[in-house]
Amino acid sequence: MTLTAAPTETETTIRRLALGLSSGALVWSAASLFYGFQPTTDLGWKLTDLGGLAFQFGLMCLLALMIRTRATGTSRLARGMLQVERVLLVPAMVWSLLHALLPGQRDADWLAILDVFWPLSMLGMFVIGIKVAFAGRWRGLARVWPVVAESWAVVTIPAMGILGPEVGDVVGATHLLVGYATLGLIIAFRPELVRTEK
Repeated sequence: MTLTAAPTETETTIRRLALGLSSGALVWSAASLFYGFQPTTDLGWKLTDLGGLAFQFGLMCLLALMIRTRATGTSRLARGMLQVERVLLVPAMVWSLLHALLPGQRDADWLAILDVFWPLSMLGMFVIGIKVAFAGRWRGLARVWPVVAESWAVVTIPAMGILGPEVGDVVGATHLLVGYATLGLIIAFRPELVRTEK
């Protein structure tokens, strides 16, 4: 019989946050693959928006993990960019919830203002992915996979514009699985890749 040490609280926390990211990406990917990113029914909009909200909660898990491990570096600017991303993500999350639950307000100007934070938050995540790779605090696949995951907006939006919505939906949903869901699994199965030495 082999005795193995119980996972530390840090490992447990890392795994939970990582699986939160994977779960959120999986939910939005499934909803988007089934209904598309521009659904044609009210139910489709609700489920896709709520799937997007689940994904955004997953991003909050990723940001919490990055903040804990100082994934972008130890400078004030490096740490601050993660907090700025959180600030951008909150109104995007509010938009997802309200857009799902208030169908009569979907075209309202006040809601459109919140909608701007969706692409801003995704572009912010792209910058963060690059910073994580350059900072080198995470190791192995955990160091490079954030660039893959966080390239979602710069890959999916052009694909929708160039290849059309049907192909763009498949590209976007697949990218969520290959990028964010996989990043979460990499970290969940290998938490030592993101742990920093005391």
